[in-house]
Amino acid sequence: MDKVALGLRIREARQIKGYSRQILAEKVGTGEVYLGEIERGLKMPSLNTFIRIVAALDISADYLLRNELPSGKEYIFDEITQKLRNLTPKQRK
Repeated sequence: MDKVALGLRIREARQIKGYSRQILAEKVGTGEVYLGEIERGLKMPSLNTFIRIVAALDISADYLLRNELPSGKEYIFDEITQKLRNLTPKQRK
């Protein structure tokens, strides 16, 4: 996993949310310096910290991990589409 790309996505999401680094660090329960190191790609967050970042920013983990993991949306839409194909027009309605 590319630490720099992950850090940039976290920074981008934080800025879109309108949070300062200090505010996000407080919400995540970590230090502002440590969060800055994550955003600059110097440190990789632990799984617990990553989950708290995702929750604090109210975004999906796959958004932050894009290009690392396939999106779950593709699989969900395929499954839903397949189920809809098997329904009668009346059932679809």
